[in-house]
Amino acid sequence: MEQVTINPWAALAYLVAGVCFILALRGLSSPTSSQRGNRFGMIGMTIAVVTTLVTHYPRDIDSKVSDASSIFYGLPAPDLVTATQILAAIGVGAAIGIITARRIAMTAMPQLVAAFHSLVGLAAVLVAGAAFLNPLAFGIAKVLVSEVGQPTTLIFAQSRIEMGLGVAIGAITFSGSVIAFLKLNGNMGGKPIMLPGRHVINLAVLAGILGLVAYFTQDQSPWVFWTITGLSFAIGFLLIIPIGGADMPVVVSMLNSYSGWAAAAMGFTLHNTAMIITGALVGSSGAILSYIMCRAMNRSFISVIAGGFGGESGGGAAAAATDRPWKRGSAEDAAFLMSQAEQVIIVPGYGMAVAQAQHVLREMADKLKEEGVRVKYAIHPVAGRMPGHMNVLLAEANVPYDEVFELEDINSEFAQTDVAFIIGANDVVNPAAKTDKSSPIYGMPVFDVNKAKTVLFIKRSMGGVGYAGVDNDVFYQDNTMMLLADAKKMVEEIVKALG
Repeated sequence: MEQVTINPWAALAYLVAGVCFILALRGLSSPTSSQRGNRFGMIGMTIAVVTTLVTHYPRDIDSKVSDASSIFYGLPAPDLVTATQILAAIGVGAAIGIITARRIAMTAMPQLVAAFHSLVGLAAVLVAGAAFLNPLAFGIAKVLVSEVGQPTTLIFAQSRIEMGLGVAIGAITFSGSVIAFLKLNGNMGGKPIMLPGRHVINLAVLAGILGLVAYFTQDQSPWVFWTITGLSFAIGFLLIIPIGGADMPVVVSMLNSYSGWAAAAMGFTLHNTAMIITGALVGSSGAILSYIMCRAMNRSFISVIAGGFGGESGGGAAAAATDRPWKRGSAEDAAFLMSQAEQVIIVPGYGMAVAQAQHVLREMADKLKEEGVRVKYAIHPVAGRMPGHMNVLLAEANVPYDEVFELEDINSEFAQTDVAFIIGANDVVNPAAKTDKSSPIYGMPVFDVNKAKTVLFIKRSMGGVGYAGVDNDVFYQDNTMMLLADAKKMVEEIVKALG
């Protein structure tokens, strides 16, 4: 596709698209404005895609310049075959996206996000590969003729830097997102997989990639480009596989940032302003979100990338823990305790998502409010498998936004709360994060549910542990009543008991 000089109207359209993307990010920062943010994002992307198709339409180089009766007046006629292929690809992609969006379960949203990130990374790799193989078509090279009349295609040094960084970031995003998808989807275990000498290997591979990108500016040999690509695929795998499940929300936001920077790098290669703007927005917002998530876990970004929540957690401790005394309760017990309470704080986790219990949970809360009970929801920044996972689920169940609180806003209330109702959460309510320096989750801010008068804890069995692989002392406290069952079924029974 030959490049056409962008006219002022196209530049204005890209500017409008960029403003829409900024408004989209602004809207997505709050559940109350998230739908409006999504609409701005769709409008901006539509403007960007249509503008790009108009200004870079495939032209039939063998045709004559169109006459005044054509919308392509003064320009070569379009190549209908190529245009049909492009539109068909857009149609297929749109159909896949629509069908996936309509059918995907909310419990599978984290792995869907990881899959989307992988596609962005793969697209960057494919664009970089196409630009390297045919640089003249992208306007990033010139033809030099040697003294003996032999023509040579020379890619501009600046374009080689953009291409090298773009393919590296894209390949890392792709392979890293694939591993994240497999972990989130249950195809790989949530525990960290610690490879021997991983830090030395990772540093060596990263240094090799950076060195080759620098060398690529001096030598555009195919082996340099494809070696960068291969090493980048490998380091994406090596970086993500040692990261444990408890760090997965940070990984998702980090890969989101990577995908943005990959798109921005390819925007420079394609001379596409919209891609540069969009990529920079996604990359920077993802980096900021990763920083926020790390602060919520009291961890540094480097420590997460270096291997997650350790690999020494949990198995033996969890097995021994089931022999400790604990109290089992029923749905009727839970219904009675909550109906007599002044305030109930609900702490949801990934188990609620797996059981798809958000709707019946809201129904339970509505019945409690009819009894005069004050109900609040406590959301931990890293609850679930991606940033905002619990917020999305509660919004889907039409839980009022003013009943949903973040950790720092509600944690002090547990000491004055009658009942803390834990449904599917574990690591984010584990006091070991504050008391046990040997615990892999030590230092992570958690909810002080153990300070409530009564703790009702729904989980499938006493033998299971959280995604970080560590046991929870809250299970065995005198004020804790364990409700062992599928989360949705247990809440349904509580609703029936409430009448």
